[in-house]
Amino acid sequence: MIKTLSYKHQRTIIIVAFLILPLALLSVFSLYPAIYLFYMSMMTWDGYSPEKTWAGFSNFNELFHNKEILSVFLHNFVYLLWGLLQNALGLCFALLLNSKLRGRNVYRVILFMPYIMNGVAVAYMFNYVFNSEYGSLNTLLHAVGLDDWAISWFGSVKFVNHVLGFITLWKFMGFNMVIYLAALQSIPSDIIEASRIDGASRLQIIWHIILPNMVRVIELNLFLTIIGALEVFDLPFLLTKGGPLGASDTYVTKTVDTAFSFNNFGLASAMSVSLIVAVIVILGVQRAVIRRWEK
Repeated sequence: MIKTLSYKHQRTIIIVAFLILPLALLSVFSLYPAIYLFYMSMMTWDGYSPEKTWAGFSNFNELFHNKEILSVFLHNFVYLLWGLLQNALGLCFALLLNSKLRGRNVYRVILFMPYIMNGVAVAYMFNYVFNSEYGSLNTLLHAVGLDDWAISWFGSVKFVNHVLGFITLWKFMGFNMVIYLAALQSIPSDIIEASRIDGASRLQIIWHIILPNMVRVIELNLFLTIIGALEVFDLPFLLTKGGPLGASDTYVTKTVDTAFSFNNFGLASAMSVSLIVAVIVILGVQRAVIRRWEK
């Protein structure tokens, strides 16, 4: 029967047939949860009672007037700073390992290995490194006579977020390096060789040729870094439980506590919706900045 149809109709039927399953899965696992999340943000619900009470925008009003919730964004900002450093180091290592360096494949594997490690394993490994009593870092500091530097790293309000940010840098820098390395290898070597013949220095080649050809990849990595900084959960949850005194709480850990510790699923849903909106806004701003840089 399908053979009697025109090529245009056959093509349309085939495209629709291939799209039905992906669109169905997208609707069930992405679109429906997002709509239901927005619906829940308009409700007051403790997670147990069968009935939900309509609250309108009161959850959002409470969210934006709660300084304790909004202040945790400052903790996420620390992760963003470490994430930007992570991108810079990833790019530097990519530039270095894209050259004719002996053993470069071994170095690539070593730098990428932390990314493929399980997050829980990484958390427990660094728990032994930064432990105040028997941690390897404090043991090393005592051994070299820097006793005053040996502190309770996870118990310090001043340093705890920087310690956690350093762990994220250690884990994800290799991923950024591999992405940048792939982008570097896609740049035609003829352009670089021509610029060298014209007398361009290494720095000029990087700034005027390599980086402009990597704008899209840089944009992608920065977007992933920003999203990762906003959605940090596993490390503070596993290592500090938000302590000391809530100093390492992040927006997501605060959202989870609001829902499952304080049984306020309406406010937690409003926090999740606000995070989605923040991500969309940040993506728009980043896109505008990148376009301006391209021009």
